[in-house]
Amino acid sequence: MINIVLYEPEIPENTGNIMRTCAGTNSRLHLIEPLGFALDEKKIKRSGVNYIDKVNYQRYLDFEDFQNSNQGEYYYFTRYGTKPYSEIDFSDSTKNIYLIFGKESTGIPKEILHDNLDKCYRIPTSENVRALNLSNCVALVTYEALRQQNFNNLLTYDPFKGKEYLK
Repeated sequence: MINIVLYEPEIPENTGNIMRTCAGTNSRLHLIEPLGFALDEKKIKRSGVNYIDKVNYQRYLDFEDFQNSNQGEYYYFTRYGTKPYSEIDFSDSTKNIYLIFGKESTGIPKEILHDNLDKCYRIPTSENVRALNLSNCVALVTYEALRQQNFNNLLTYDPFKGKEYLK
């Protein structure tokens, strides 16, 4: 299973967009507190459209609480990483994969990254920006993992109009 982990997210619109991505990919969302917003805010509901009730998510008091509750392969995404995310082998769909992203302002704390240098990755960008938007990063890496797993149990056609819609 693919798990999306947000370390202390601050911007409700990003989290709402990520919730929509989780609903669309059957990924589980893990939210590490403190959050920079309340989960019932209108901004989250607007960004997540009508999909928030379809999101499987869990909240944790802190990173230690998260770690104690979740076993699997951890991958940390940071602008300080020196390896591109494309080096990760996500192909084993039987593993619990945890994609860990930091808060918008400061990312994942240096102490956590330092203890996991071999699992720190970067989404390559030009010198014009430090990093991409958080919700874009989550979608990009999640879909790379799913691509490597042949989009495990996801539809390749519109579920509302059906396979024959364009014919």
